[in-house]
Amino acid sequence: MNNAMKGALLSGLVLPGLGQIVLKSYKRGIALMAGVLGAVFVIVAKTVQQALAILEKVTSEGGPVDMESVSNAANQATTATDSLIVNLAFGLIVLCWIAGVVDAYHTGKKKDMGATRQIEPSDDT
Repeated sequence: MNNAMKGALLSGLVLPGLGQIVLKSYKRGIALMAGVLGAVFVIVAKTVQQALAILEKVTSEGGPVDMESVSNAANQATTATDSLIVNLAFGLIVLCWIAGVVDAYHTGKKKDMGATRQIEPSDDT
């Protein structure tokens, strides 16, 4: 498998930036990984924060826990700011994913072209 496909598949199917790391473009790979992992951390933190707010609201009301009370608590716990932050984090993940695949493919293509030029016999005969 050539470098371009290997890098693109690793960045697309496993983790953005992994293709760059394999292709020895460490700074780009680490930047993409940090962006994606940071966005995932933000999403998880906001989700846990909302879940705890819902749990606190449901348990403070007392009485039986039914779907309606959980749904009402979830609607009250969600704010526009939280939704905006989560949407921006998802957008960053998608952007990093696309950029990672495209960049890994182009970086691999350059490496493949360089390897092909080194292997070809010279015309000095």
